[in-house]
Amino acid sequence: MKLVVACLILAALLVGAHADSLRQQTANKVFKTRVVPHWDAEGNRFWYVNDLPDGKKEFILVDAVKGTRTLVPKPPKFGVTTLTPTPTARVSRRSGEETSITFTNQTAVEVRIYWLDTDGGRKPYATIPAGGTHRQQTFVGHLWLATDTKGRELGRFEATDEDGIAVIAEPSAPPPKPAPKRPPARIQDHNVWLGDTPLTKDGTEEDGYRGAIHWSPDATKFVVMRTRKGDDRKVYLIESSPKDQLQPKLHWCSYLKPGDNVPISKPHLFDVATAREIPIADTLFPNPWSINDIRWAADSSHFTFLYNQRGHQVVRVIAVDARNGAARAVVDEQSATFIDYAHKLFCHPLDATRELIWMSERDGWNHLYLYDADTGRVKNQITRGNWVVRGVERVDETRRQIWFRAGGIRPGQDPYYIHYCRVNFDGTGLVVLTEGDGTHNIRFSPDGRFFLDSWSRVDLPPVTELRRSDNAARVCELERADWSALLKTGWQPPERFVAKGRDGTTDIYGVIYRPTTFDPRKKYPIIEHIYAGPQDSFVPKAFASFHGPQELAEAGFVVVQIDGMGTSNRSKKFHDVCWKNLGDAGLPDRILWIKAAAAKYPQLDATRVGIYGGSAGGQNTVRALLMYPDFYKVGAADCGCHDNRMDKIWWNELWMGWPVGPHYAEQSNVTQAHRLQGKLLLTVGELDKNVDPSSTMQLVNALIKADKNFELLVIPGAGHGAGESAYAKRRRTEFFVRHLLGGKE
Repeated sequence: MKLVVACLILAALLVGAHADSLRQQTANKVFKTRVVPHWDAEGNRFWYVNDLPDGKKEFILVDAVKGTRTLVPKPPKFGVTTLTPTPTARVSRRSGEETSITFTNQTAVEVRIYWLDTDGGRKPYATIPAGGTHRQQTFVGHLWLATDTKGRELGRFEATDEDGIAVIAEPSAPPPKPAPKRPPARIQDHNVWLGDTPLTKDGTEEDGYRGAIHWSPDATKFVVMRTRKGDDRKVYLIESSPKDQLQPKLHWCSYLKPGDNVPISKPHLFDVATAREIPIADTLFPNPWSINDIRWAADSSHFTFLYNQRGHQVVRVIAVDARNGAARAVVDEQSATFIDYAHKLFCHPLDATRELIWMSERDGWNHLYLYDADTGRVKNQITRGNWVVRGVERVDETRRQIWFRAGGIRPGQDPYYIHYCRVNFDGTGLVVLTEGDGTHNIRFSPDGRFFLDSWSRVDLPPVTELRRSDNAARVCELERADWSALLKTGWQPPERFVAKGRDGTTDIYGVIYRPTTFDPRKKYPIIEHIYAGPQDSFVPKAFASFHGPQELAEAGFVVVQIDGMGTSNRSKKFHDVCWKNLGDAGLPDRILWIKAAAAKYPQLDATRVGIYGGSAGGQNTVRALLMYPDFYKVGAADCGCHDNRMDKIWWNELWMGWPVGPHYAEQSNVTQAHRLQGKLLLTVGELDKNVDPSSTMQLVNALIKADKNFELLVIPGAGHGAGESAYAKRRRTEFFVRHLLGGKE
């Protein structure tokens, strides 16, 4: 038997080398995948370039009005995008590919350029003299601000896919009235001072006033946060083999864990005329996880802030009357389970109409609501249906329209596919802008009349279409990617597969990866690549010429990926399975899915099933072996958070709840280590600052105490994700070959 296993391992090493070469062989084998338009000044025509085999290129001229597409011998002499100011944009949105903006200063004064980060903070980058230019490297979606030397705003410009020119001109409207002069308020020695007068005397280093001073527009009042310090837990890491010395090094990082005391910050309101504090009762914000986004009303009558209560079951937008400190809830969002503040929070004030756009899962699906900001009344639900809003792209306050991404809005399609939509503030006029059966990405023409829609699936390379923005009508198909060279390498696209979950009615989606040497006459062990983190969904939806799990499949396995219950981007009920229940990991759904796939395809051997994953996937892997040993026989877990009490505070309290209860211990892999029956490989990096490496070592300790056999690979100098290094992946492949292909040793 040992000789057989040795031969199998040798074969696996040869196949592993083939997997590496497969990655190289499949690279640059798909053409016409990306269309980057260069529009003319009128927004009626554009050209783009296609990359072709053997380094060749072709140039395409498109008349968007006529819907014609013409091959031309060289690029037309137009196509630099002129960026128009975006007055409603406040912060940089998600970062896309690298691009550039050339700023042209057409004013008679010096201009300063700032990057507005994702929190709206200003980061200075350049100063442009009158009549000068400056080329700035940036990323798609990043927002840039131009001001004069006095801070007067001259324009905000959002970076697009194309290199753009931002023309900075004198504003047509008269400059705003200068802001009232602010008295000399400051924070000193943890207290608030107004000139030489202390407004507070009770601030200390442990519980004091700190941070920015938030002034009312009329400069008569201001808000300061008072913060009581929380715990200062540190995680210590030993670097055993530093490159610059023989002796080991000790590292540490600040790292709060579930149940630790967090800093408590609350707003305090001060009146300049009386030099006194106006008390605010904290009845509506007694136990903050966070308080942020302090915003004054334009008329200085009140300010608002966003309150997220510890435990993440209460989130409020609170307004405070500047005259008397009375607080009221504009939005009072509460949940019996959790509010996904980290991924599904959207709050957009509409100052001109005293309204607010808010995102909520209160009807069981993630949707948008329009609030009356004065009364806190919901004026109307903007979106509704058994589908979810995946994110807001743009709010057009002039037309009172929202452009957003949706999942599940096209019946009959995979509910994880992204589609783009538009809807009016009052909920009327919903238009689904994209159509094709795949996941979509769009880019608009400079004037917004047209957009390019690129969509694909794991088993279909990108298709790019030109459509009209007003009615989503297709003007013409621009490109259908050519993957013939990729298919000639023997590459096989992942297969989409759907099966029913544990309730017998809910569809569970996943993909199947087969090796290029797949023989339908043989039986193949199945390995699941798992990551069941509740923050997202993880089965790939868009086309790629190579997926990581295909490397392992090349060693003689069928590898699968599945999104079970408890992951995100479906209904609230689907997501709530994870609530105080991360140990579930959707495993009952995953087992049924794999059994259904094996029933359809006899080549899949459901008696030989392995599983692997990293981080939360490492936790899920061990949990699968402990709780379902009759199904999952072999597992490889990398950098796992094996006990949720040992991991980072925000991620675990969001899903497992606060305060820390007995369910934390029950679902700990350390607590359940005595259940291990299958074969287990643990991998950890000694310098992991994401998941405390002691989480893995405590599991090791429990396994030793329970007299369980396992394998451990500690990688010196490595951080989070150490198991995806070349060496660790080879060891993982060998491990699965020994125990799934080679049988028992």
